Amino acid sequence: MSVPIPEALRGIKALTFDVFGTVVNWRLTVHRELVKRAREKIASPTFSSLPEPSRARLQSMTDDDWATFVQEWRTSYYEFTRGFVPGESEWKDIDTHHYDALHGLLQKWGIAGVFTDDEARSLSLVWHRLEPWDDSAAGIQKLGTRFVTSTLSNGNRSLLKDLNDYGGLGFRRIVSTADFGAYKPHPSTYLGAADTLGVRPEEVAMVAAHLGDLAAARSNGLRTIYVERPQEEAWGGGEERYKEAREWVDLWVAEREGGFLEVAKRLGISE
Repeated sequence: MSVPIPEALRGIKALTFDVFGTVVNWRLTVHRELVKRAREKIASPTFSSLPEPSRARLQSMTDDDWATFVQEWRTSYYEFTRGFVPGESEWKDIDTHHYDALHGLLQKWGIAGVFTDDEARSLSLVWHRLEPWDDSAAGIQKLGTRFVTSTLSNGNRSLLKDLNDYGGLGFRRIVSTADFGAYKPHPSTYLGAADTLGVRPEEVAMVAAHLGDLAAARSNGLRTIYVERPQEEAWGGGEERYKEAREWVDLWVAEREGGFLEVAKRLGISE
């Protein structure tokens, strides 16, 4: 028995996707890469030439420490994009932010100088090689048979293209907020994406694992599709705003319901 398409989504022509956390599992990939690079450094012939305090600190880093490091790296991204003011702030793309923030965190954790500048720059580009969630590629490709599927992420265009290629995601269009000289949740990013895709805001559904992103999209006329992902939601389930979102989100897919494949099913795309 088919599920009726939500009324608010019956006129949509395009789907714009948040990427970090919604499409790709940044936490797993970045943590794995940091642990790998640390172990390689400790085993390298040059390790003994590093200052003793740096060697000791790197060797003392646990998997939990690296998980905290990853979260702090991600939090720095959130703070950077939220603090950016179009027309006032000096432009910096996400690749540059990731590199700068990595240096700051290495200093904070007492392991500055452990990696060469080339190694740090290479490590900062791990965000170009993030593993997709299991349903991401298949779901996006299925949705792309009926709708224009596009990224709408704060990641710079080269980063998004690499993620699309690396994960075999199959997005039909690549749109970066950098195209509009702003970062989400600035209104110009949502409205700019709709204009770029040649549709009206109400003909676009924003797909995200973050209710704050969807709230901003909704305030600019876009429809909303929420796909729960592990550890991604900043709003607590007991908060009033979370409870209210249950009423205004146009389509809500819970964590173990199949992700984007379930979105396709509920939008009337057959198996």
